[in-house]
Amino acid sequence: MNNQTTTSNEAVLSSSEGFTAFSFGGYNIRFRAPYSLERYVDVVTWDDGYLVVMAKYKHNAELEEEYIDLKPILEGLYIDPTAFLKPIKNVRIDYA
Repeated sequence: MNNQTTTSNEAVLSSSEGFTAFSFGGYNIRFRAPYSLERYVDVVTWDDGYLVVMAKYKHNAELEEEYIDLKPILEGLYIDPTAFLKPIKNVRIDYA
């Protein structure tokens, strides 16, 4: 399988310095993360702009479920959510 084809439909989620970053198609969209987020650990569900992820918070030794709805964020940035999200087949977490 062509690896480039696989990654062209894959978005990347990460966090840094109080912000969540969602990268896809040349865009790096940053928005405020929960105040005590240490890092995202796993993507549980990707559903057309709605993410369920496992996250590690400073105040809890256990992982917690976190929910991210990208559609209102994209709309606030004047990015058409339907066009932007349609090609995304997978989301992975990466702290490169």
